[in-house]
Amino acid sequence: MKPSKQIVIIGGGITGLSAAYYIQREIKAKKLPYTVKLVEASERLGGKIKTLKRDGFTIEQGPDSLLSRKPTAMKLVKELGLEDQVIRNATGQSYLLVDNKLHKMPKGTYMGVPKNVRSLLSSTVLSSKGKIRALADIMVSKGKADTDQSLGAFFRRRFGNELLVNQVEALLSGIHSGNIDQMSLKATYPTFLELEQTYGSVMKGLSKTMPKPTKTKRNQPSSGAFFSFKNGLETLIHRLEDKLDLGMLHKGTAVDHIEKKNHGYHLLLSDGNVLQADAVIVSTPHLTVPKIFSQYDFFHVFKGVPATSTANVVLAFDQSAIKNDIDGTGFLVSRNSNYQITACTWTHKKWPTTSPEGKILLRCYVGRPGNEDIVDLSDDELTDIVLNDLNKIMKIKDDPEFCVITRWKNARPQYTVGHVERLAEVRRKTERYLPGVFLTGCSYDGAGIPDCIEQGENTVSEVLRFLQD
Repeated sequence: MKPSKQIVIIGGGITGLSAAYYIQREIKAKKLPYTVKLVEASERLGGKIKTLKRDGFTIEQGPDSLLSRKPTAMKLVKELGLEDQVIRNATGQSYLLVDNKLHKMPKGTYMGVPKNVRSLLSSTVLSSKGKIRALADIMVSKGKADTDQSLGAFFRRRFGNELLVNQVEALLSGIHSGNIDQMSLKATYPTFLELEQTYGSVMKGLSKTMPKPTKTKRNQPSSGAFFSFKNGLETLIHRLEDKLDLGMLHKGTAVDHIEKKNHGYHLLLSDGNVLQADAVIVSTPHLTVPKIFSQYDFFHVFKGVPATSTANVVLAFDQSAIKNDIDGTGFLVSRNSNYQITACTWTHKKWPTTSPEGKILLRCYVGRPGNEDIVDLSDDELTDIVLNDLNKIMKIKDDPEFCVITRWKNARPQYTVGHVERLAEVRRKTERYLPGVFLTGCSYDGAGIPDCIEQGENTVSEVLRFLQD
């Protein structure tokens, strides 16, 4: 009988948990002589996925949903038997806050980018001059396909600055808490580059490739683009944890250092113990990697990869507290508006099951590149800032019943220009000098939850190929 091989997964966020689940499934299905350990520095699993129950409210302290159009997440949900707990977001009007005024999100757009001329011309956040400039996308020549560039540079060249600042930036930068003039086009939204290269115009490409809106029967609500679970997003984490074998998890234990030994690795743990491994999946944030592999200078490039800090501020009210209750699911804030919040979700409308009847739940976001110090303010100061901004729009006459503030320090990795090339070089050197070590997670190939689940599954395939060679 072949001796058992040991696989160690570092990090118990959604990527590491997904990897643990998929590798355990493969080991049992194929009766492979492997054992698995997952080491997590904190006392809880799930990383930024964190659900709080309070006074009848369901509060997401991190991400609040998964994107329906990415099949990896739903495939896992079905496999875990969670389909009966899935809820869809309520669809409704969303807004852009531009020049201190709420504008309806233009119809016929993808990530704020117009899919056709009609959508562009109907936008209320663009001047006539801005619309004329944006129409140039139909005629502007293609850029170089093999050269990375920032999202800002790409969209300014094709559509002009006004559409970028007023309509596109709030969505693209807001999702990643990034600087649009530093974010890599190739790493974040390569689809736009592909459309330009294939069709000579982003609008033409979107018009030809984006699926047409599905028609729904009268009085029948359309299906939301996002989904979560009746008891919150952390349901997924709990189910994954329940599926893992006893003894696999090591919580409250950090990996301080990894040494290469003969054909394997020794992992020195914070509790003084040592784990041996034939393969190591590293799903921790990129900033921890140079510390764990301190003797390998090719990981030092990660020290220069920024990670922004953000906070979300959740406020609960009685319905009577909001004088100007706007019909919609929330709004995004453009850079040219004099607000410190970057977005607000009317959670009680977008996710009706999260709030008791007659109550209102608002979730606001603060922290953007250049204004990250705001995250370090006290709870009272942050609450006052958020209420001051909201009062300009919603006329709130009473204090919130409670407030929940969650800070995420250096938690949003930024894929800056050149990210794809830098990562490829690091992985080439890792394969050469540290065979059997695999980097995966939100710092590398996609920060969304479905992206992380897919990375976990794909990394398992790489590990199994390596061990079977």
